[in-house]
Amino acid sequence: MTDPRIAQLLKERIGLDAESVGDAVIGRAVRQRSTKVAEGDAGLYWERLQASAEEVQALIEAVIVPETWFFRYPESFAALAQLAGRRVHAMAGARPLRLLSLPCSSGEEPYSMVMALLDAGLAPSAFQVDALDVSRSVLERAEAGRYGRNSFRGDNLGFRDRYFTGVDGDFQISETVQAKVQFRVGNLLTPALLADEAPYDYVFCRNLLIYFDRTTQEQVVEVLRRLAREDGVLFIGPAEASLLSRQGLRPLGVAQSFAFPLDSQEPGARPAFVPPSPRPVRTPPRASVAPIRPSIAKPQAPVLQPAPPPVPASAGLADIARLANSGQTAEAREHCEALLVEQGPNAEAFYWLGLLSDAQGQSAQAQGYYRKALYLQPDHQESLLHLAALLAAQGDAEGARRLQERAARGVKRDA
Repeated sequence: MTDPRIAQLLKERIGLDAESVGDAVIGRAVRQRSTKVAEGDAGLYWERLQASAEEVQALIEAVIVPETWFFRYPESFAALAQLAGRRVHAMAGARPLRLLSLPCSSGEEPYSMVMALLDAGLAPSAFQVDALDVSRSVLERAEAGRYGRNSFRGDNLGFRDRYFTGVDGDFQISETVQAKVQFRVGNLLTPALLADEAPYDYVFCRNLLIYFDRTTQEQVVEVLRRLAREDGVLFIGPAEASLLSRQGLRPLGVAQSFAFPLDSQEPGARPAFVPPSPRPVRTPPRASVAPIRPSIAKPQAPVLQPAPPPVPASAGLADIARLANSGQTAEAREHCEALLVEQGPNAEAFYWLGLLSDAQGQSAQAQGYYRKALYLQPDHQESLLHLAALLAAQGDAEGARRLQERAARGVKRDA
């Protein structure tokens, strides 16, 4: 059980809802730090926290375990490239674009933003990226620009050949990319955050809101609105789309981009179906942290691509994902059901049926499908996280917490 004093401290400093990460994660961080600075004495460690801002920061950094890689959710960067190209053309050199990444973690996201824009043909002088994080240690790694193989996932790694140089088994990012990102310490809950800065055209704040309670989520969304231009665009994580939809924002309409233009507000509008990236298909299927990634060398907006032609049900899970991502939800559902008839119970098929039901507002049906997926594959991470989100929305905080802890244990085993 997390010490309630420490849970409250983390909430006050960084807005963290302790239940969102679970007692195990916070307990491990507290044990690590208390062993190092207080010989494992819980009371002495609390006194140390009260007296040392540096130790509070060290605890925060121990709790925050960044999980990121280059071009995570590549459709977001493809959409960014398309939007930025249009805006640069419309402005005709009046000013450089301003982009923001927060929390930026160890730098993979802001550097991906730069590479996507360079690949789209934008001149380096046409834009600038600011990147903020509460953790000083991860910012130091980001500024160094040196990355191991875990930061490069998927099969399409052409960008690594263009923008990185191999150094003793690692990869050093090019000075051209590095020069376009300005890193700094920053906390979204600081009232005057970036108050003296001009607003941003594009703001990336992905997979952060899910760790906050409802009140803090709404507070952060208001901060993001303040930081962005009136015609700006917010990019958020796949599990956070419903929050922005509740705020009256409509998604861009590009599958998996998780982009919300601020000038498209429409009260009551339902979000478009934007599921996570397709998962690798294996025999037997198994949950994976890294999704299948399309080519990103020359970003192209998915919305401009023609709809895929009908495919037979036996084509498999990859085609189910392709149909769902292109908006053909009815066809994707039919393929899932046909696959279940042909091959019998399948965790991945039930997972996709859950996503399709979830996107159509059929939460009870979605829960049933997620539970079927978990019956077949108890460590199916995406089903755990989506079911947890549904339970949390219904007020079952304890049930959601247990599922989130199961998902966290699965990620740790795969790491």
